[in-house]
Amino acid sequence: MVTDSLSPFQTKALSRRLQERAARIQSWLCVGLDPDPDQMPADIPRSAAGLVEFCERIVVATSPHAVCFKINFGFFESFGVAGWQALAETRQLIPPAIPVIADAKRGDIANTARGYARGIFEELGFDAVTISPYLGWDSIEPFLGYRGRCVLVLTRTSNPGAADLQELRLQGEQLYLHVARRSLQLRGEAEVGLVVGATAPEAVRAVRRLSQDALLLIPGVGAQGATIEVAMAAGASAAGLNALINVSRDILYAANGTEFAAAAAGAAARLAAETWNAIAPAS
Repeated sequence: MVTDSLSPFQTKALSRRLQERAARIQSWLCVGLDPDPDQMPADIPRSAAGLVEFCERIVVATSPHAVCFKINFGFFESFGVAGWQALAETRQLIPPAIPVIADAKRGDIANTARGYARGIFEELGFDAVTISPYLGWDSIEPFLGYRGRCVLVLTRTSNPGAADLQELRLQGEQLYLHVARRSLQLRGEAEVGLVVGATAPEAVRAVRRLSQDALLLIPGVGAQGATIEVAMAAGASAAGLNALINVSRDILYAANGTEFAAAAAGAAARLAAETWNAIAPAS
C-alpha cells in the first residue's frame, strides 16, 4: 500500500533541490564525510584542524559529483571543543548550492530535542538531520517545525546488528516497516525522509513500496558490501528519483598518499556515473 499523503504544511523543498541538482550533474551520489584520523594520509595532522584540512580537500575534489554531502558528527565530537569548532568550519566549506546532511542520529525527549534542532538547523545551518525514533514521535516533533529542512528517520540501518531490534515483529509486521509507515504520517513543516541501508535490499524495496515520494538516504554501499546497482534498483522511485546513495570510505580513502584528493575525485566521478546509469532507460 502506498502512503504518500502529506500534511498540508509539509513541504518538499529539499527533495526538489536534490532533484534539480541530480539532473544538472547526473548524480545521486551523497559523499559521506567520515574523517577517521587512523585512515587519513600521513601528512594530515591527527587533530581537529587536520579533520578540516582533510575534508576541505575532499569537498573541493568531489563537489562536482556530489548531489549532497553528509557529515558524520562522531569523528568531530571525538576531539571535544576543538572538534565542535572543526565541525562548524567543515559545514561552511561546502558550497551553498549543495545540500548538507547532519549525520548526528539525535533522539531525546522534547525539550532536549528542541536544543538539538536549534543547534543543527539554526546555528550550524544543516539542511537535514538523521534522527533515532526510539524515544517516540514526540522526540521528533521539534525538528519538524523547520520549513525547507528534512528529518531523516533511522528505519532499517546498514550495520550488522540492525536486525537485533529493527526486524522484530510488531502487530504482524517488522518494526522497521512500522517506523517507516508511521514516520511518513508525521505532520510538520519539515520534510520527512527515511534512512534504509543498502545491505538489506529487501528492506529498501519494502520501504520504497510505502511511498514513491519519500526521500531515502541509503548507506552501506562500498566498504559495507552493497552495490550501487542493487541499491538504486531497490531504492529509487519509479521515476528514478529520491535515492541518496551514500558512499564514504571508498571515496575518502581511495588513496592514502599526497594524491588522495585526486583519487577521491576519480572515485566520486565513477560512483556518481554508476548512480545515474542505474536509472537510465534501456536503449
